Amino acid sequence: MTAVLTNLRNAVIAGVALAVVLLLLYAFAWSGAFDRTFWSFLFRWLHVVSGVMWIGLLWYFNFVQIPTMPKIPDEQKPAIGKHIAPSALFWFRWAAMSTIVTGLILAWLNNYIVEAITIGAVDNFAVAGHTVIGIGMWLGAIMWFNVWFVIWPNQKKALNIADRFPNLDADAKAKAARTAMLFSRTNTVLSIPMLFCMVAAQSLFRIS
Repeated sequence: MTAVLTNLRNAVIAGVALAVVLLLLYAFAWSGAFDRTFWSFLFRWLHVVSGVMWIGLLWYFNFVQIPTMPKIPDEQKPAIGKHIAPSALFWFRWAAMSTIVTGLILAWLNNYIVEAITIGAVDNFAVAGHTVIGIGMWLGAIMWFNVWFVIWPNQKKALNIADRFPNLDADAKAKAARTAMLFSRTNTVLSIPMLFCMVAAQSLFRIS
């Protein structure tokens, strides 16, 4: 067990293996069918897993890293910028991408993708759940855009990730870091109503 828990790759493999066991129980012990309902479940699970990674890292940045950085001695800060932040940003941006893709597939499988994208306008706002899930999806899309087209490009400059910006002056780095921080904080603000919409669509309006 120690060999599993002391290695992240092994721990993730173990978690996936346990999920596969549950899948086998579904297929054989519980006589589950691999129909559209199953694929809807599978992509909802992947959507949730991706979202947990994305929002978890977003909140890590905003609740832990950003407020703590001013308290860290200057000689220790390079360890954050050169090692921890680039790795966190890798998982952060790809979790955002996975969340968006699996969410769109889920909406398609459950036959409300057009209704959601139009925030319910296509059915004259007759189904409140479509409006609610649509608002949540658009908030998520704005957050995804901020990650890929604002936060990530500016963090590459601020941290000189992969040594792409070795000659950027201190003022430009500071400006890039501030822009990334402000849009990251914007995503934190948007994440709260976004999650409200996602949960409300399932619990209050029973959107599949």
